[in-house]
Amino acid sequence: MEQLKLDNQLCFPFYSVSRMIIRKYQPLLDELEITYPQYLVLLVLWETDSMPVNDIAKRLFLQTNTVTPLLKRMESQGIITREKATDDERKVIVRLTEKGKAMEQLAAEIPFRLAEAMNNFSIEELTALHSTLYRMIDQLK
Repeated sequence: MEQLKLDNQLCFPFYSVSRMIIRKYQPLLDELEITYPQYLVLLVLWETDSMPVNDIAKRLFLQTNTVTPLLKRMESQGIITREKATDDERKVIVRLTEKGKAMEQLAAEIPFRLAEAMNNFSIEELTALHSTLYRMIDQLK
């Protein structure tokens, strides 16, 4: 039953690394008073502001019922607004507030600071890993 040993599972190192990376992010995100999932939403909105909730959820590979409570919290923090679309009341459009837009400048150093924690890896290794992970995502979705 070698296939059932924890160390032989492909998923376990992904799970462990994901948790460890998020743990490295957290002190940086605490400075912005946001969580890692909120950071992901902001990354999406900083690329394209004014997006329907469904599009944000798709971009993050999440269900809308997972994203909605996150957005409600962000709205109460004054980071985003949520409004019904004028053409379809079932669609909710999410927009950054001035505070949310200003947070982009504050967050600009986060990727560099995280990279410092990975300084035993070359840029080439990290780039190759990034490419491999996105190939896996494309394969699995």
